[in-house]
Order: sequence, then structure tokens, then C-alpha cells
Amino acid sequence: MSDSATPDDRHTTVADLRAAMAAFVRERDWEQFHSPKNLALSLAIEVGELLEHFQWIDVAASRREKLDAVKLEQIGTEVADVLAYLFALANALDLDLSTAFTAKMAHNRAKYPADQFRGRFGADDPHVG
Repeated sequence: MSDSATPDDRHTTVADLRAAMAAFVRERDWEQFHSPKNLALSLAIEVGELLEHFQWIDVAASRREKLDAVKLEQIGTEVADVLAYLFALANALDLDLSTAFTAKMAHNRAKYPADQFRGRFGADDPHVG
């Protein structure tokens, strides 16, 4: 990883994280189980576990979750699980995440110009429906 003593988003690259996931999988000989199908299913399961933290609370309460250190740590664990499976899937497919993300953001910018969509979503959105 980076030169930083404690890895963080400012000093750790996507490549660093993908390499860490690849090493973890390789050390356990789990490549044999990491088909794209299995990884996509596992990713969906982990997203479901993340959603459980927000089930039955309203929007305002979901925004307050970041104020509760214990709850935020639990949510962070689920986000890390999601990210781990996403990196494993990208590794299994040899998919460059930065390229895919950049292309998707260009598509989204064209589809949802800021001057037309600032502060709007839903039924009055001409692209919805």
C-alpha cells in the first residue's frame, strides 16, 4: 500500500486495495470459488446486510447514524464487505474499476445535466419512467 503508516482514502489507491484482496484470496486458494456469478451473488448478500442497518428507520435517523460511533463502525464493516466483494469481482473479470467508473460518470453527466437536474428527482424528471 502507500507510504502512510495508517492506510486511508487519501493515500491508498484502488490498485492497492485490489492487490490486497487478490493476495487474501490467493493465500486461501479461493480463486476456484470466485466465479463472477458467485461473487456477484455474494456482493448482493453483503449489500443486503448493509441495508439492514437502515431498515425501519426514517431518512433523518439514517443521517444521524454517522453520529453514533458504534453504529458507524458496524456500518463500516458492512461497507468493507461490499467493497471486498466488489474488488474480488473486478479481479475475477479483470475489470478496471477506474475506467468503468469514469465512463459511467460521463454517461450520467450527459444523461443528467446539472443545470437541468439540480435538486430534482422523481416523477417530474423527464428521464424517469
